[in-house]
Amino acid sequence: MSLIERGRRERILLVGVAVPPNTLDDAEASLDELSALVDTAGADEVDRVLQRRDAPDPATFVGKGKAEELRELSYEYDTDTVVFDEELTPAQSRNLEKILGRTAIDRTAVILDIFGQHAHSQEGKAQVELAMLRYRLPRLRGKGKGLSQQSGGIGTRFGGGETKLEIDRRRLLRRISKLESDLKILTKNRRTQRKARHRSRLQTVAIVGYTNAGKSTLLNRLTDAGVLVEDRLFATVDPTTRRLDLPGGERVLLSDTVGFVRKLPTQLVEAFRSTLEEVAEADLLVHVVDASAANPEAQMAAVETVLREIGADEVPVLVAFNKSDLAGEEVKRLLDRHPGSVALSAAGGEGIDGLLEAVGERLRLLSRTVEMLVPYERGDVVAALHRQGEVLSEHHEDDATRIRVRLPDPEVNRYVDFLA
Repeated sequence: MSLIERGRRERILLVGVAVPPNTLDDAEASLDELSALVDTAGADEVDRVLQRRDAPDPATFVGKGKAEELRELSYEYDTDTVVFDEELTPAQSRNLEKILGRTAIDRTAVILDIFGQHAHSQEGKAQVELAMLRYRLPRLRGKGKGLSQQSGGIGTRFGGGETKLEIDRRRLLRRISKLESDLKILTKNRRTQRKARHRSRLQTVAIVGYTNAGKSTLLNRLTDAGVLVEDRLFATVDPTTRRLDLPGGERVLLSDTVGFVRKLPTQLVEAFRSTLEEVAEADLLVHVVDASAANPEAQMAAVETVLREIGADEVPVLVAFNKSDLAGEEVKRLLDRHPGSVALSAAGGEGIDGLLEAVGERLRLLSRTVEMLVPYERGDVVAALHRQGEVLSEHHEDDATRIRVRLPDPEVNRYVDFLA
């Protein structure tokens, strides 16, 4: 019988380990976030254990003695699952379950579980399922019979609940192959859509940031997108794109992306790579930061790490400190530390006009306004300039068309022969 059928939320014991260069304070902050992840997944933290080690124990991560202490605590609190803040190897997970007498999972399993619950689009569901199966494949061997038959808990759920841990390895591999094939088609379709948007020459702005920083709230505020907003981590995982008119008259495409988090599972980054290409190919990133968070700088660093992983670290960034109404004096310190950034409240609407003006200014800096003389026989060039840039004025002279146009900087070089 599942825990949900028994009418209660899972009871979770959290375990964190501070391994140099991380300090106990770092590990405690990471456990706070893990607790929020567990709550989002539908379970309750009943206690936490924090340990300092020079290096992880190869067999149990925490050492046999500490594992036995965890077993006693688990019995005392009647916990269902013990969740470790670092990724466990398959061998460590098996050894821990033998000692603990209950399921032992890691942060990665919790995050995958949350994505499984919150993905709704066809592509999102396929990406999450693929990430889950890649994670579970090496963990299928050696499971104890009793544990392998558990169901309904964090780390054992799978989207709609179709996949169980005891699934036959061959069936699992066939399913992975099928998902990879399906995602290739979906990725091809997504790239075709991107090419169409590029042909329209609408500049693209991607909203990125730590999970629960307020990205979806901002998208809704700017475009009335109607995206689900909850005060939970990873409330939305499917990207949404809407048109947005800027104060200067420019029209852009604005995309909300999946939230990032510390220790974002490699399996998710790989599975969502085609979706995250939207970020890498954007003209500008708006990095939304929760100014009221306990350590906004650490959250910014986590986002920057993921941006490097997906090849988006060269895309220009506008930092937007959200929830300024809750952050008090901290906002001024953050603005001083990050010149060119803006402060706003996506929920209340304060600072939105300043954000839009800053987005327009940044995008204009990425373009050049030039004047061209195009001979009448080169009508193809005039048509291309209309497609690829923003034509500001157009006058017909004796033997040529004089055009003043704003173009992305790399495009100007293609028309150097026509510069006036």
